[in-house]
Amino acid sequence: MSEQPMLSLPFVGNLAKELQASLSTPAQSTLIQVVIGPRQVGKTTGVGIVLKQLRDYHVHSVNADGELMRHSSWITEHWAIANTLKSPALLVIDEIQKVENWSETIKALWDAQKSKNQKNVTVVLLGSSSLMIQQGLSESLAGRYFLHRVHHWNFSESHKGYGLDFEQFLTYGGYPGSYPFIKDRAQWLNYVKSSIIEPVIAKDILQQARVKSPALFKQCFDLVCCYPAQEISYNKLLGQLQDRGNIDLVKHYLELFEGALLIRQIFKYSGSKLATKGSSPKILPLCPALFSVTVDAELDSTERGRVFELAVGAELTRLPGSLFYWRDANCELDYVYQFGKKLFAIEVKSGRKGEARKMAGLDAFCKHYPKAEALVVTPENYGSVLEKLRS
Repeated sequence: MSEQPMLSLPFVGNLAKELQASLSTPAQSTLIQVVIGPRQVGKTTGVGIVLKQLRDYHVHSVNADGELMRHSSWITEHWAIANTLKSPALLVIDEIQKVENWSETIKALWDAQKSKNQKNVTVVLLGSSSLMIQQGLSESLAGRYFLHRVHHWNFSESHKGYGLDFEQFLTYGGYPGSYPFIKDRAQWLNYVKSSIIEPVIAKDILQQARVKSPALFKQCFDLVCCYPAQEISYNKLLGQLQDRGNIDLVKHYLELFEGALLIRQIFKYSGSKLATKGSSPKILPLCPALFSVTVDAELDSTERGRVFELAVGAELTRLPGSLFYWRDANCELDYVYQFGKKLFAIEVKSGRKGEARKMAGLDAFCKHYPKAEALVVTPENYGSVLEKLRS
């Protein structure tokens, strides 16, 4: 496997296009630009590369990281510095969640700038705690920001950036910082657990959300990652936890994992939003690595099939439409993707035994919903089918 420097981040092209388009469009450039995504996927490096390409802007870039939370006056000070720059001025703040009352402070400064017709300072915010940033956006900055999403690395990005082949991606894929360690599985496991998962659980979630039993919370996360792309009832999850709890607690935990961009829950397609939300979720850890850390050995054929289905699902969550699964009696369909008036029935085939029976679910769904377009995804046509859905 050939290693390449982080400056070759393959996703930067899309991020650069989005940011540059926003900053060059008058209606969007007056909004706060927010870059959000999981930990350790290259957000800071990517934005740094984009800044070097913004020749028209005068940039003041700072990082709020440190041992202690910074006072909100720290933002005011750097906003004032940006105000001294020639127009157009750009203030970039990384690790914004490390500042006390950051969202209220940004709101006050942004509103004052607009109401007093002051010099326009364009703002870009990013940070490592997606949960905290999302809370700040929803609580204080509604209607004032434009969101740019960065995802776990997919196969194409992992192959272009670090030369991973498809089998390596299905075992180790998602976090580029872990790729240099894949030749030594013990080192790779240690890096993913201690440098990625533990900070997300301990810092991004447990320091911000009310969780009565951190041990139970961590156990629940390990458990849900053991069921990649599988429908699992809340009662079943609750029954496997070693401590006491209830279904509402399990639902709350899953929502926190989802807010931290670790998993995605998808629900049964039924045509009724009420019925959909009442169904058992299918759990999608958002990259193969989150499942692999639960497995102590090489993936067997069943596990490989599950993780391939997971990889397809993670790609589908990037798309702008709605994602579901479908089941009727013994007939199951892996994914249902809906965008506008378009409806796609998607079956994933990895080559493992027992998949002939799965095709019955695709046929049954298309009989129920004849306007749906049937798609079968295999390792061979994986890229082309996803490209079709993107277009």
